[in-house]
Amino acid sequence: MAVERPKGFRLLAVALKTRKSASMLAFGFSSGLPYALLIGTLNAWLGEVKISLATIGILSWIGLAYAFKFLWSPVVDRLVLPGLGRLGRRKSWITLCQIVMVFAFIGLAFTDPAKDIGTFAIFAVIAALGSATQDVAVDAWRIDVADEMTPVELLSAIYQFGYRIASIVGGAFALFLAARMSWTLVFLIMACFIALMIGVALFAPDTERPPESRNGALSDHELAPGLRFAALAVVGISWIWAIASIGHFMVTMLMPVPAGTIAPSVAGFMKTTGPWIIIATVLVPLMVAAMVNRLKDRMTADTARSVGGAADHLYGALISPLTELTARLGWGVLGVMGLILTYTLCYNIWAAFAYPFYLDFLHYSKDEVAFASKLFGIVMTIVGVGLGGILFARLGRFPTVLIGAILPILGNFLYADLADGAVGIDAFAHLLRLDALAAMLGSDERMMRLLIVISAENVSTGIAGAAFVAYVSGIVAKRYAAVQYSLLSSLTFLIGSLARGVAGEAFDRLGYATVFRQTALVGLLAILFVLAEWWRSSRQARREAGNTGLAA
Repeated sequence: MAVERPKGFRLLAVALKTRKSASMLAFGFSSGLPYALLIGTLNAWLGEVKISLATIGILSWIGLAYAFKFLWSPVVDRLVLPGLGRLGRRKSWITLCQIVMVFAFIGLAFTDPAKDIGTFAIFAVIAALGSATQDVAVDAWRIDVADEMTPVELLSAIYQFGYRIASIVGGAFALFLAARMSWTLVFLIMACFIALMIGVALFAPDTERPPESRNGALSDHELAPGLRFAALAVVGISWIWAIASIGHFMVTMLMPVPAGTIAPSVAGFMKTTGPWIIIATVLVPLMVAAMVNRLKDRMTADTARSVGGAADHLYGALISPLTELTARLGWGVLGVMGLILTYTLCYNIWAAFAYPFYLDFLHYSKDEVAFASKLFGIVMTIVGVGLGGILFARLGRFPTVLIGAILPILGNFLYADLADGAVGIDAFAHLLRLDALAAMLGSDERMMRLLIVISAENVSTGIAGAAFVAYVSGIVAKRYAAVQYSLLSSLTFLIGSLARGVAGEAFDRLGYATVFRQTALVGLLAILFVLAEWWRSSRQARREAGNTGLAA
């Protein structure tokens, strides 16, 4: 029986009725607040104190913590924390992460990024790791505590509600406060909000730790333990090398440059090391998965013996989902990966620079940006997501995915026009009499331009986001749905974060308008991959329909 999902204030009323749902609302807030602060609001502070855009781009790499969190999820799932473990299986980790985040945000509050960007970056990394790890524990908690009275669908809706509230608090409200007090006080207030969530975590319900299962994640025809361990080692070493390379370069970029030496270049790093990072994190795991599939065909059912609890968990989390994907899609998996890697690039590259662009380049006030980007922008994003759902229902999957690839390109050209003085935007507004409407509402042309651009971008990215989520959800297998979705979506974080480092340096060197146009051209790659995947999927559907007809 389908569970009705309440919305709006009715959802809030439902959330406050039971201990589980109220805890879920708080956990959603606790997950959304640090993300909003670290990925967005922090950059407004950095821009205000004149930190270079190249450095802001490098600091945006802290977002990779959210991309790589599945790598340490087995530790969160299995390790009993000394002392805190008695709080509960998931609550202990949630509480630990919240404590870590409180201290990290206090550290950020009392560190001047203009004078000590290295220490500032360390606190930001600690906060991001704490936030990403909390997400792992919260996701597991939501699944664990769900029951007939509070099903997982309802808990997920409540989680999203809390997350959106946190996005407004960490975005619009934080900017509102920053216009009236110091950034130190703003981040101390945000740390207090997270500290309040510790009290919620302490009183939240939890579930008992189940008995250890030694072999639950393995299928009947798996590799022998030695081969499983070797496959896991190759993929693990590749990922660890990629993370270490990124971390080392990030530290090098943020350290003071000795006299007489040349500062490291993000473009240089991406030219020499970037391709190897993509090979290590994408191609090597796919090649290992293909090799595992070939070897599995020669194995018998009695080879699926346990390597060890954590090793089997990691194998089930990293290798098994990829082997299923490569076995099902064959060479088509390369097209799928290409689509996933390029689809969000057009609008994700510059996300870390939005606040510096609005506040420091265009000289909008913090209150104006808080309203336009967060309050008004969130409404426009919701409109875009709704339109994406309607387009899926009316046009189907690939037409909507294609529209979602095209629209953000147009949004980038609008931002380029805004950076160049908004000649095109003004002509468009005058044609539709939007300038007269703005004047009637008591607004001015500057605010009208910003709202037009944010409307276009947030609606288009809302459609694109809905299309992307639906596409990836349709690609994954039900058996590995959660893990495959996590792995595939993490690739967008990876490529987006790496590209932001290059974009930051390019913004400093070439200016906003030029880079906006260049990233719009990157969107053409996504269109080509969508068309190729559409063709492959249609061809496969026709082949399967033909085989079904022959069998009948």
